[in-house]
Amino acid sequence: MTQQPFSRPGAIDLSALKRAAAPAGAPAGGAASGGAAGGSSYAVDVTEENFQATIEASMTAPVLLAFFSRSRMPASGQLADDLATLSGEFEGKFLAGLVDIDATPAIAQAVQVPSVPYVMAVIDGRPAPLLQDAVPLEELRTALTQVMQQLATQGITGRHQPRGASAPEGGDETDEPQADPRYAAAQDALAADDVDGAVAEYQKLVDANPADAEAAAGLAMAKVLQRTQGVELDAARAAADADPDDVAAQTLVADLALAGGQVDDAFDRLIDLIRRTAGDDRNQAREHLLGLFAAVGNDDPRVLRGRQNLASALF
Repeated sequence: MTQQPFSRPGAIDLSALKRAAAPAGAPAGGAASGGAAGGSSYAVDVTEENFQATIEASMTAPVLLAFFSRSRMPASGQLADDLATLSGEFEGKFLAGLVDIDATPAIAQAVQVPSVPYVMAVIDGRPAPLLQDAVPLEELRTALTQVMQQLATQGITGRHQPRGASAPEGGDETDEPQADPRYAAAQDALAADDVDGAVAEYQKLVDANPADAEAAAGLAMAKVLQRTQGVELDAARAAADADPDDVAAQTLVADLALAGGQVDDAFDRLIDLIRRTAGDDRNQAREHLLGLFAAVGNDDPRVLRGRQNLASALF
């Protein structure tokens, strides 16, 4: 399978296409309207009329454009169908835009599609080639899981709304967003001070869908709370001060700092530890720091600074 590494090159040249506004009633989250696409709530049949709106949807979360021709290359049509199926499994982590190049040759010309099948990732309006082979469903699922995980580490964790979703009638823009029921069990456990139960519930979600960045972040934070249960802060700090190179002592104080809202202090402590250590100790400290990054959220500016400082400490 030819899978291209993700990058952010220049925007797509849309000069040859109509720049139609999103149709009235387009779902929240930027998903463009269009014909039924594989029965998925997160897939759209792309036309010249909704192409611009589909690209604009990439400002919310990734859009994967699948270019296909059932008459010339039937396997490319199957790949498009599989992408639509997986868009439902990933529950809005990407929008599948299905582009029939026989019906919409102008789009293929504007994008300069080399051949079919061809899958392009669009993020923030910027394209990057992703796949150029017809691959089995399982292989495609594995590849997309890896891509979504890679994007999550870059802080790209948005989610599309299902096509056709709309605010309740009479709703107000200031209404609180409804809680996602998938996380209810873990959040209820946290509310009941059952940290072990929350860890177990979040772990189930991550095992079921490794691309679920929200569940991964929840699991990482729950583990911080689990590790700091019953720990006396002053005693932990005294132990860390007594042995600055003790990885266990330093990571525990970093956990306590994070749990107390002192995010930069937690990161700085571990980055300083990484600078002073080597071998297994350094790797243990680095892995622990990555877990704290996940707990805070990869799109947080403090995490972005922390990653830069980590790179400086390592290299």
